Amino acid sequence: MARMARAAALVAALALTAQAPAVAQTYPDRTIKIVVPQPPGGGFDTVGRILAEKLTPLLGQTVLVENRVGAGTRVGTEAAAKASADGYTLLLGALSNMALNAGLYTDLPYDPIKDFTPIGMAVTWSYTLVARKDLPQKDLKELIAYARDNPEKVTYASAGKGSGQHLAMAATAQLAGVKLTHVAYRGAQAAYQDVLGGRVDLFFDISSTARSQVDAGTVRALAVSSKDRQAMHPDVPSVMETGVAPLDMESWFGLFAPAATPAPILERLRAEFAKVVAMPEVAALFDKTGGRVMKLSVAETDALVKSEVERWTKLITEAGLRGGG
Repeated sequence: MARMARAAALVAALALTAQAPAVAQTYPDRTIKIVVPQPPGGGFDTVGRILAEKLTPLLGQTVLVENRVGAGTRVGTEAAAKASADGYTLLLGALSNMALNAGLYTDLPYDPIKDFTPIGMAVTWSYTLVARKDLPQKDLKELIAYARDNPEKVTYASAGKGSGQHLAMAATAQLAGVKLTHVAYRGAQAAYQDVLGGRVDLFFDISSTARSQVDAGTVRALAVSSKDRQAMHPDVPSVMETGVAPLDMESWFGLFAPAATPAPILERLRAEFAKVVAMPEVAALFDKTGGRVMKLSVAETDALVKSEVERWTKLITEAGLRGGG
């Protein structure tokens, strides 16, 4: 029986191998969707829609964004992991759902390394810590001093527990030795409504969406999460520069496919993706929001994801941080 089972498995594998060239010749012959595990309006959505728009003519089929929201990026990411590995369902993966979640959740319903294979990296951003306009404290050092004397009185928003916004502020607070109150929302737009309304004090948002609010004067920028200052906020110090906490954090975004996707399909997707990130207009779009295009090979992308999973799992565990429901 065991010998028959092995023979059947071999026949099935050979059949799939024989079908691969034919699949590659006809792919794609219908709409492709990019699963974005956050609502419209945030950094995830911005990247997803730029990639979808530019890939559509290159692939000769419509590429759509599907916003699958819930559980701090886990719902959409799990859905993509369990989708058919046929090249028609892709995932917008980022620091939050591919690396941070691995450390935040012991029961993560997907494995960012085993369940996905990279198509390529697109862009990376810092986070910008913004405050409501009427916050009494003038800078981050003064705010942290107040928070130290008034535990849990300072509030901060995020796009959901386990999101990059959540961890950026939680890590800063933990490293600074203060206790803040976390208020989770379903996406960046909802969070901004309460920050602009003065109902929440802080929001450590991805710089791509924070920039428009800062430039409009609706919020005040206190710091950036990257080690160095950002060109779009030349007068805003990094958290590390203020001496408040040794934070060095940037959020990268890339396109991923389910791990079992046939090699010929991956080759097509990677070739077209490389053309997109090489477009001057794409670099200009990201540059306007403070993003930096990432031109990495597949091997470099794979190595980056693995190293980030390892680094952040260690940092999150040491900080005693855990995601919520």
